[in-house]
Amino acid sequence: MGISARELAAATPATRDRYVDLLRVASLGVVVLGHWLMAAVTADGRVGNLLAVVPELQIATWALQVMPVFFFVGGFSHALARRSRPQYAAFLRARLQRLLRPTMAFTGVWGAVALVVQLLGEDGGLAGVALRLVAQPLWFVGIYLAMVAFTPPLLKLHERYGWGAFGALVGAAAAVDVLRFAADVPYVEFLNFAFVWLAVHQLGFLRADGMIRVPLVLAAAGLAGAGLLVALGPYPLSMVGMPGEKVSNMAPPTLALLCHGLWLVGAVELLKGPGTRLVARAGVWHKVVAANGIAMTAFLWHLTAMLGVYGAMLALGVELPAPATAAWWAQVPVRFAAAALLTAALVAAFRRFERPAPAAPATGSGGPAAALGITLALFGVLGLSMVGFGGLLEGRTALLIAVHVSAPAAVGMALAGWLLVERAGRPGARA
Repeated sequence: MGISARELAAATPATRDRYVDLLRVASLGVVVLGHWLMAAVTADGRVGNLLAVVPELQIATWALQVMPVFFFVGGFSHALARRSRPQYAAFLRARLQRLLRPTMAFTGVWGAVALVVQLLGEDGGLAGVALRLVAQPLWFVGIYLAMVAFTPPLLKLHERYGWGAFGALVGAAAAVDVLRFAADVPYVEFLNFAFVWLAVHQLGFLRADGMIRVPLVLAAAGLAGAGLLVALGPYPLSMVGMPGEKVSNMAPPTLALLCHGLWLVGAVELLKGPGTRLVARAGVWHKVVAANGIAMTAFLWHLTAMLGVYGAMLALGVELPAPATAAWWAQVPVRFAAAALLTAALVAAFRRFERPAPAAPATGSGGPAAALGITLALFGVLGLSMVGFGGLLEGRTALLIAVHVSAPAAVGMALAGWLLVERAGRPGARA
């Protein structure tokens, strides 16, 4: 038996920044609710996007697209973790255990389901859509892996240059967009998967060292910058990807999304005082600790739960109103409650994979092997997020940078990478 959430909450040291834990849980919770709301499933099993049906709602993404907050919190946590584990392999192993273990369990289950569904010839309709959609949130895991991998060198740059290191990443993101939109340089936009998200991550380093002293300026500058870029530039209003759009702020990320991240980081820092007082309450803190212990599992399985609810409704002959109609909105609370219950059941079944392995001395020294491992895991998870679980028997592939990747190859890379990091980071491991 592991330590309970209540025991962990009671044992929390006074020096812990509990507000960061609150932000981590809250940001993932908003993402889950946003995905459930945006999915507009029709009676024939097609899945659309509510923001495309009601374009006026796209402005809400300026408050609800909170992935930058999660990556900002990640930067804060990674700075502290790196300083406590100076050896690269041990640092990677410690950060990846609660990330890749539940991810590999998720891919194993869905890979088996996909094979069964395809062998039975039932991979049409909503089932076929599900095989593609459930893997898409894995892009987040891939980006997070990159942040973990780059933490040591970027933390060194932060310690030497402070805001200058952050400014260099912002400048690089801006240069990429100039080359993309003004000079029409092909493929350069994909560099902003690194520059934009690593810039947001770098803000977490600045917070860890108490260097975000005027969050109002950060929020105002970010909001003004995003507003001007959307109003005057080629950037769309929505801060999430929209079907069929020529330019997306998310895939690949743009300077507008980076400004949006600045606005959100400034906003949550402005709320630090009341947030800290809220999470200081014993009951609230216990709930935050419990939620943090299952957050990754819930995130991985929340789309499975949502599509399961819609599939059950279609199988039972429950009427699915046209998206965004009054009847559709009236049905939202019921769908949310059912999706929450199914997510809870899935979390109960798979939460064991999120429990970290017993702590071990940070003596692993297999740095090169760990670097290779996280690279393989990164590309494997990103590849799987693009290709999905559909078409396994036909060898369906997706283009990852310049290489076509199939789902089995992506899973193989992720698994091999994880095992390499595990082995390299164990006590006594050598390069």
